[in-house]
Amino acid sequence: MSRERELKEIAGDLRRYYEFQKEMGVKRVFRERKEEAAGDRRETEYPRREETVTPKRTVAREDRGAAQNEEIISVPEQMGMFDSSSKIMPLEEIRKELMERMSSRLFEGSKQIVFGEGNPKARLVFVGEAPGRDEDIQGRPFVGRAGQLLNKIIEAMGLKREDVYISNIVKSRPPDNRTPTPDEMAEWEPFLFQELRSINPDVVVCLGNTASQSILKTKASLGSMRGKFHRYGKFKVMVTYHPAALLRNPNFKKPLWEDMQQVMKELGISRPGD
Repeated sequence: MSRERELKEIAGDLRRYYEFQKEMGVKRVFRERKEEAAGDRRETEYPRREETVTPKRTVAREDRGAAQNEEIISVPEQMGMFDSSSKIMPLEEIRKELMERMSSRLFEGSKQIVFGEGNPKARLVFVGEAPGRDEDIQGRPFVGRAGQLLNKIIEAMGLKREDVYISNIVKSRPPDNRTPTPDEMAEWEPFLFQELRSINPDVVVCLGNTASQSILKTKASLGSMRGKFHRYGKFKVMVTYHPAALLRNPNFKKPLWEDMQQVMKELGISRPGD
């Protein structure tokens, strides 16, 4: 690539970044602190961590809520099925097992299972609740209008869709796009947990209240959960609004972007010109 073309691409990236920030209603540009920026940054290829977690607070499924500044620690029920010596399955093996075990469990009217997609070694994973109409047709997660907005959010973070991993808890479209029940989500959740074990991300972003409550095993509101990191087993979790909510209510754009700035800081991501 010529130097001139490279500079044009950088300029285009910056323009899209600042246009997105303006759209999000953000007036202050995110910057890393110098002492943090000077530290070593982890590459996409990073060492696997031991599957251990020391919870500050364990939240049972019956938990009624969370204080505004309280970290929620969720210990997945299926976590006890695996110890540190358990085989971590490649994503393709997880997909194959999912097809074999759950193809008969598709919701009425659902065309196919929609498995996650993206970088198998991604440091950042986005998780929604279930596929919608467009996803059911194409067999890919987040490809409708909400998915297009998610792509913009990812690009504004200085990443590409192929840099991250995108999935849903439930991998079959519920009838009329209804919200999956807790029992339905619990039935599919082990496969999401297997995906996360395989990818071993630094941060998991839960999109929307349904996915967040299901993963964190809590009835706390999204407003009380967002803006800080929680734990799902050993994985750091950031809760934020589903992109579909932003399409209905633009007022959610700014808080979502503030959440993504925290994720960027955690991952050591800085935009060109920041």
